[in-house]
Amino acid sequence: MTDTRKHLWDLRLQGKITLITGAGRGIGRACAEAFADAGATVIAVDKTEADLATLAKEHASAIEIWTNDVTRESFYQRIEAMAKLDVLVNNAGTNRPQPLTAVDTESLDTVIDLNVRAMFRTAQSAARVMLRDRGGSIINMSSQMGHIGSPNRSVYCMTKHAVEGLTKAMAVELAPDGVRVNALAPTFIETAMTRPMLDDPEFNEFVKRMIPLGKVGQPDDVAVAALYLASDASAMVTGHSLKIDGGWTAA
Repeated sequence: MTDTRKHLWDLRLQGKITLITGAGRGIGRACAEAFADAGATVIAVDKTEADLATLAKEHASAIEIWTNDVTRESFYQRIEAMAKLDVLVNNAGTNRPQPLTAVDTESLDTVIDLNVRAMFRTAQSAARVMLRDRGGSIINMSSQMGHIGSPNRSVYCMTKHAVEGLTKAMAVELAPDGVRVNALAPTFIETAMTRPMLDDPEFNEFVKRMIPLGKVGQPDDVAVAALYLASDASAMVTGHSLKIDGGWTAA
């Protein structure tokens, strides 16, 4: 392999300052651990301090913790006060499955506020920092539901379609300044949020039937994809949505 091609196979993130939201559990935590193992300096953000404390204890030298609510202006101000930021994994999000006609206003506002408004404001603040150095990688957490529809998930699908649109628009606008923007679109991943759904045998069977690979995803499946999009191995990739769905959306 020639020296000029080495970066194409390198998923190391040595010294890269990486901010990961929703890092206390599930996909966010897996990303924080994977990025720390890859040499990044990780800032793990969550509003639950106890979850962050165990994460920091296990990776004391590589992970800094921020106990912040990602919907608050104070969080965006904290990002913009950073001297440098190389990577954002914009992961915080939520879901409240309900039939369309039963969606209540509080649930509607909560899901939109976190999945869309906070996603936009976090990315906006990160971009402001990255533009100073004319480079960086923003990874927005979407979903396979950003590409398809599904019963009882009208609000979630709507918000994730919004994330897909935001990702494309940001990618085009920021590309001239060297900032890449991509999305990750996982299928059902086994986490604390999805476990109650997956514990229902009927629903679990439905999910596996819809996934051609026949298995539910794990947080590490998403973390390794995030590593790729953060690294120089994806230097020519922007405006893309990387599906980690076992073939669900291809079927």
